[in-house]
Amino acid sequence: MPFRQLPAAFGLTMLPVAIAAVLLLSGPSGRADGGEHVLPPPSVDVPASGASQTAVLAGGCFWGVQGVFEHVRGVKKVLAGYAGGRAETAHYETVSDGDTGHAESVQVVFDPKQISYGRILQIFFSVALDPTEVNRQGPDSGTQYRSEVFAADAAQRGTAAAYIAQLDKARAFGRPIATRVDPLTGFYPAEAYHQDYLERHPNQPYIAFNDIPKVESLKRLFPDVYQDKPVLALPAE
Repeated sequence: MPFRQLPAAFGLTMLPVAIAAVLLLSGPSGRADGGEHVLPPPSVDVPASGASQTAVLAGGCFWGVQGVFEHVRGVKKVLAGYAGGRAETAHYETVSDGDTGHAESVQVVFDPKQISYGRILQIFFSVALDPTEVNRQGPDSGTQYRSEVFAADAAQRGTAAAYIAQLDKARAFGRPIATRVDPLTGFYPAEAYHQDYLERHPNQPYIAFNDIPKVESLKRLFPDVYQDKPVLALPAE
């Protein structure tokens, strides 16, 4: 089991000192160019339709990605989970082996009248991950930590692929973007102890060092959509 994902059921709020030191030496996950700025919006977008739309995104540890989108205005619900593999292997202990085809992912349900799919992607690439890393994010490595956009339809697939090409052409990062765009074949919610992990364990060293800065970047870079009160996946305890 990767050290950063010990179940909350264990009552863990602090990692051993040696593990915390490893995290500090590894450095937080972030942009390859070392900078922090809002990326340009997508030149194409998915039209607003219906009461809600859903985006499924993988950007390394789902704790931080979920935590970011729980603070985005217009988002109705965010679930941590697994995508890319089969239903029978969508369990944390199995996915952690790295050979199931699954990526740790989040399902973002949002109101397209308040925020668009393209804006969701803009936030994702700006603050939620380093999209140039291959099969890893920060201190976490393995295919389950790859960056990937799981497109529900042709409109999402076209928007995501065009946006990645747009960012690469603009040389928005120091290296080419490695984020994949693939069809969504299924999303499977993660175990309850993974849901809302950032909000429930803000002082855990991994969260404090790798993920809280992402939420702070969201607040600085996207003040028009940032909301202090998170939209939680599970009822507040």
